[in-house]
Amino acid sequence: MKQALEIDTPMTRAEMRASLSLAGIYMLRMLGLFMILPVFSIYARHLEGATPALTGLAISAYGLTQALLGIPFGLWSDRAGRKKVIAIGLLIFAAGSVIAALSDSIYGVILGRSVQGAGAVAAVVMALAADLTREEHRTKAMALIGISIGISFAVSMVAGPVLEGLIGVKGIFWIICGLALAGIAVLYWIVPTPVVSRFHRDTQAQPAQFGKVLGNAELLRLDFGIFALHAILTATFVVVPLVLRDTVQLETASHWKVYLPVFLFSMFSMVPFVILAETKRKMKPVFVSFIGVVALADAGLLFSGGNVYAIGFLLYVFFTGFNLLEATLPSMISKVAPPELKGTAMGVYSTAQFLGAFVGGVSGGAIYGAFGIPYVFGFCALMALAWALAALNMAPPRHLSSLLINFGNLSVEEAVRLSAKLRNVPGVVEAVVLADDGVAYLKVEKEKLDKQALEGLLPEIG
Repeated sequence: MKQALEIDTPMTRAEMRASLSLAGIYMLRMLGLFMILPVFSIYARHLEGATPALTGLAISAYGLTQALLGIPFGLWSDRAGRKKVIAIGLLIFAAGSVIAALSDSIYGVILGRSVQGAGAVAAVVMALAADLTREEHRTKAMALIGISIGISFAVSMVAGPVLEGLIGVKGIFWIICGLALAGIAVLYWIVPTPVVSRFHRDTQAQPAQFGKVLGNAELLRLDFGIFALHAILTATFVVVPLVLRDTVQLETASHWKVYLPVFLFSMFSMVPFVILAETKRKMKPVFVSFIGVVALADAGLLFSGGNVYAIGFLLYVFFTGFNLLEATLPSMISKVAPPELKGTAMGVYSTAQFLGAFVGGVSGGAIYGAFGIPYVFGFCALMALAWALAALNMAPPRHLSSLLINFGNLSVEEAVRLSAKLRNVPGVVEAVVLADDGVAYLKVEKEKLDKQALEGLLPEIG
């Protein structure tokens, strides 16, 4: 009989368990990276050899090692096994946390943060999620992991100051070590073991195809976007804790009182604009406008003085823009990238993101040390304006969804014929069938998709 097309069917219990547990591992790791962001600039003043520039480097050093090793770790896992590589990466991450916890000098913390980033398992987690989910549910699994990143950032910004007041920054590093070890426990006790691990073009990078991705102007604009967004974020938070502590005279342990309402209100505020962008097909104007929102927020912080209410409001504006842009950029990459190169495009995108965090921390620290805090906010506002100008020239993203269908073993001739047939199905905009994978990579307009016609091309089963 014919296989049913399962575009809108729920995930199985095993797929949901795999997706949620892997999202949990991702979240535990990201908590470890983000939790010191709202407190480290203040703590670093007491470290031997600390300067503003070295403080910025300590905050962002993980970004460079993560960017350099993220794709190689993913490729390594194809040969060595997903769980083994994730466990090694989490152990490296834990070791970096211990180094930072035991360090009394800024150089030791820089080393520890660099080692943390060297446990670059993000791509491997994505690949394992792909091993454990069917093609038609892959996007849902990745969305759950993406949500976990946003939650981890929000929790980190509130938990960091609270924990600093209770156990200090050294204690936070020990907790981060514990989170990494907890991730290993989740990996082996909860995450299912895949029957077969294979290469997935929709989640993993193909080094041989980097040229095609880097030659795509639309993708490069989006890569620059995530680079700029995380550079702005990291540079901003090199100095925001100092403003709250020194200018507003708010104790570090009480900074959560600013961050908690800021995050709650910003998350709710972005939702109507996400709906406007996706359902009303206003993605480009909303996207460009919110880059401007981030620029205005940093420009406002430049002139905010010591008014805690003004600073709180401007941080709310900043994170409303940041959260929307962070949520829409991966979706736009998915819409723009050729369907068979989505994993490669996301690999380059992720590398740009971590490089942005590294550059932001280094630049923010250096500018603060040379010119003072206001100039850091000015630098961030100018970077956002440069991004907005680049985004003005982008083509409006098409409102498409990705769909993968497993057709099993195919000859090259069969794959070519099937690609042509799939492209003739109403609602299918792009279709590539690769014989080696036995998978059809589609981009579709869901509202116009003729599911019955598509089901007529599905393979026989049973």
